[in-house]
Amino acid sequence: MKATKSSRTTSPPTRRTDFDSGAALAPVLARKIADRLALAIAARGRATLAVSGGTTPKAMFEALSREAIDWRRVTITLVDERMAPPDHERSNHRLVSRTLLQNHAAAARFVPLYSEPGDADTVAARAAAAIDAIERPFDVVVLGMGTDGHTASFFPEGTTLATVTDPACPTSVLAIEAPGAGEPRLTLTLPWLVEAGMIALHIEGEAKNAVLAAALEPGPEAELPVRAVLRHTATPVEIFWAP
Repeated sequence: MKATKSSRTTSPPTRRTDFDSGAALAPVLARKIADRLALAIAARGRATLAVSGGTTPKAMFEALSREAIDWRRVTITLVDERMAPPDHERSNHRLVSRTLLQNHAAAARFVPLYSEPGDADTVAARAAAAIDAIERPFDVVVLGMGTDGHTASFFPEGTTLATVTDPACPTSVLAIEAPGAGEPRLTLTLPWLVEAGMIALHIEGEAKNAVLAAALEPGPEAELPVRAVLRHTATPVEIFWAP
């Protein structure tokens, strides 16, 4: 494990820790998240965590679920979600239920983004009402990144990309569609992400490492939307990478 610091002229400094494998990364990141949540519980009596889906965080979620903190005082929600029911194989709700909301973490309160009925805009409005009821800012936000440079559901060529990545966006959750997204998506918007007390960007693989290097260089945010987080964050993004 090797820790480094890096910065670019267009982005605030980041903190980066590299690991030899995803298996080595998972328990370290899980413990760091748990420690941050425990500090929030000690300070305010409650803590909040927003997480991303995909295949990368599975082992980390399983490790985090076994951390012995007071999960009854933790509210967990999703950074983004597909317009798919919670039993769908591509649902982030399903992933979190099977990997994170287990063991000690089964006691946490979970706030989903997807609900029925309605189209994506209607569902997004209901999700926004639920998110708005959660105390701001989140204590921890865990993000992933695709090889197209998307994070959350900030996809290149997304129908609402300019709005969801606007630092002044007044709405917490919006719908978005994009060529690379598959289903219509629901996503937390930029302000709700970048104000978090801790922002972890968890990525694995050489391809994503190369995309991240490009994202830290000057260029349009719409080209590699992860730049929106890297450039507007209130606190340094903590990057966790493994081959």
